[in-house]
Amino acid sequence: MIKKSFLSLSILTLTCVGVFFYINYGISGNVINNIKGKSIYDLSVKSLDGKSVIRFSDFKGKKILFVNTASKCGYTPQYEGLQKLQDQYKGKLVIIGFPCNQFLSQEPGTPDEIATFCKKNYGVTFLLSEKIDVKGKDQHPVYQWLCQKENNGVKDVTVGWNFGKFLIDEKGNFMEYFPSKVEPLSPELTSRL
Repeated sequence: MIKKSFLSLSILTLTCVGVFFYINYGISGNVINNIKGKSIYDLSVKSLDGKSVIRFSDFKGKKILFVNTASKCGYTPQYEGLQKLQDQYKGKLVIIGFPCNQFLSQEPGTPDEIATFCKKNYGVTFLLSEKIDVKGKDQHPVYQWLCQKENNGVKDVTVGWNFGKFLIDEKGNFMEYFPSKVEPLSPELTSRL
């Protein structure tokens, strides 16, 4: 009788733990459903080299431009404009590129390949995160915040392609989403800086 009770209690405990982890972390291990009520400043992402963490709270008082990037896309030359934007608005603006392979597998490279490509071809010095998903079941928490009105407080956005751009103001508020076709140095974007 005691063995049956212990076994039942053990199974119940393991089931509860499993349900907790599934609800909070999903199958892939990415944190989901626990960003509600959080500020963008509560979030972070690993750097491309995996050696450090990019904490958005470090950028309070500056605008942040989040861009999903790819090395083999028709919009890839926007890396150059993004670097010029970073240089021109240094001190006021932080640009963070998020390599993503979800759109026709246009970012297949390893972290080293991506870093080398960006530096060699476009002189990129702005921050690059680890490769992430910007949509779907494994959507990174940063993009859950950026894309969901219930999190960002402004609007729902679907990232349609590489080089979509999200602008956040100096206080961490969602300002605007600019689709891929909007060039980094376009007046449409720069007028908001």
